[in-house]
Amino acid sequence: MAEENKKIQEIITRIETLTVLELNQLVEKLEDQFGVVAVAPAAVSGAPAQDSPATEEKNEFTVVLTDTGANKIGVIKAIREINNTLGLKEAKDLAESAPKSVLENAKKDEAQKAKEKLEAAGAKVELQ
Repeated sequence: MAEENKKIQEIITRIETLTVLELNQLVEKLEDQFGVVAVAPAAVSGAPAQDSPATEEKNEFTVVLTDTGANKIGVIKAIREINNTLGLKEAKDLAESAPKSVLENAKKDEAQKAKEKLEAAGAKVELQ
């Protein structure tokens, strides 16, 4: 086994002396000779590609009230807690016009807390 390692090390040493053009020709020759294709290794599983927009984690969410449920008063109170700029009438109108967004451009944790608060009041909610 030590002899194999020595042979491999000799090959690596010789490859290190090749120019980029020669290395490219070597790769092409190896592909033709052995019927294989040299490809770049895949990214480590679980690590998203940095330049792929499809895999980017979403930073902002919209909390959408899809159904008020049976406890409308509790949902209205929850809406006012989430968005304290709304008065009672505005919160009531929002609850009655579901599906409607309650909170827009919220950070993930803020949106999750709002969703939990509305669901605890009996509403059905989606994060978009």
